[in-house]
Amino acid sequence: QVQLVESGGGLVQPGGSLRLSCAASGRIFSINRMAWYRQAPGKQRELVAAFSSGGNTNYADSVKGRFTISRDNAKNTVYLQMNSLKPEDTAVYYCNAQIRTTATISGDYWGQGTQVTVSS
Repeated sequence: QVQLVESGGGLVQPGGSLRLSCAASGRIFSINRMAWYRQAPGKQRELVAAFSSGGNTNYADSVKGRFTISRDNAKNTVYLQMNSLKPEDTAVYYCNAQIRTTATISGDYWGQGTQVTVSS
């Protein structure tokens, strides 16, 4: 079994910062991709930032220059540093990872989500 556990959400004022963490644990052979998604009320889940296995990153246009994704491979952990937060960043943020549990078996895993609220 593989688990993704997120932390770091909360309430922050506009212009503030938060750092989200997502740690993968369990039977992990390798991690191909780790990413952050978010879902605001009444909206579809959208990609925020992603890290490919090759180390490339990509970001949603709405967060470029404000959010930074990083990872610690030794800890199987991905982070999302969020700066200059705006009310429209309010959403539940989900960690996603494509993980190989053996050399030939891989799956797509999701965290439970962490609420980020940007409000004065």
